[in-house]
Amino acid sequence: MTPFLLVLSSPSGGGKSTIARQLLQGREDVAYSVSATTRPPRPGEVDGVAYHFLAAAEFDRRVAAGEFLEWAGYAGHRYGTLRGEVERILAGGRHAVLDIEVAGARQVRERFPEAVQVFILPPSGDELVERLRRRGTEGPEALRKRLEQAAEELAAAVEYDYTVVNDDLVLAVEQVAAIIDAETRRTRRQRDLAAHLLDLRRDVLLAAAQFGGTVTLPKE
Repeated sequence: MTPFLLVLSSPSGGGKSTIARQLLQGREDVAYSVSATTRPPRPGEVDGVAYHFLAAAEFDRRVAAGEFLEWAGYAGHRYGTLRGEVERILAGGRHAVLDIEVAGARQVRERFPEAVQVFILPPSGDELVERLRRRGTEGPEALRKRLEQAAEELAAAVEYDYTVVNDDLVLAVEQVAAIIDAETRRTRRQRDLAAHLLDLRRDVLLAAAQFGGTVTLPKE
């Protein structure tokens, strides 16, 4: 099996980060790609675990060197996904999971087209509003802007390979897990498939020879 990059996106409140955490807790074949940022660590955050904390000059150097699959600025700091972090996970035989915004997913699509991209949808507009309200972190004006941004992001769902409605969290996690399993079985990701098919064809032809005649066995 050839592991792949799994990208999860959703509007704020859609549940992409929660689904990512559930996948990491429930599966041994996935690992989370730790993002890089220029913001300083918060109390309790460990470098390489919460984020790869980089000085602004170092972040810029890596951008110029093409080391990021995607990056963006937010609240005066920069955040991004290091290509090397994803490649390290894939080389270890596990699927790399990213939960990123639409703009970042578009960058990944250009630079890593073999990635599998899933958009997490809220069950309704009212439910999305309620989820954001329950956070209690934003006033009416900020909430309005958040919802306007969500409407724009929802229009991008058609750019993704799959959509999953996050109405019931358990079901949504199961559906994303099913996507991982199905993508794993794609013929191009089965490393030993060609050798297995060759052996199987030879076995079938040898069985056919028992009924008379001669057969020509396929060569490697």
